[in-house]
Amino acid sequence: MEEQQQIKIGIADRVYPFRINPSEEENIRRAVKMINERVAYYKQKYANRDSQDALSMSLLQFVMKWIKVEQDQDLNGLLNELKLLDNQLEEYINNNL
Repeated sequence: MEEQQQIKIGIADRVYPFRINPSEEENIRRAVKMINERVAYYKQKYANRDSQDALSMSLLQFVMKWIKVEQDQDLNGLLNELKLLDNQLEEYINNNL
């Protein structure tokens, strides 16, 4: 089991302490960078809004992407099942006609 380390990350002008496995650090820092870039984009685009609004819009965008990935994975699973069924049908037809 990996020993945990403590890191501090900054999201939308706030600092949060985290205990993580060292193997997760790169992904966490990458995620924080992506979040902060989106927040900065929305803060610039809607200058009269606060950080909470920018965070909300960023969260909405990320969750929408996540849902699309889940849907794509579901479709890929269905496609694989259909290909398997197609192969089984083709084999049956070739062997029985």
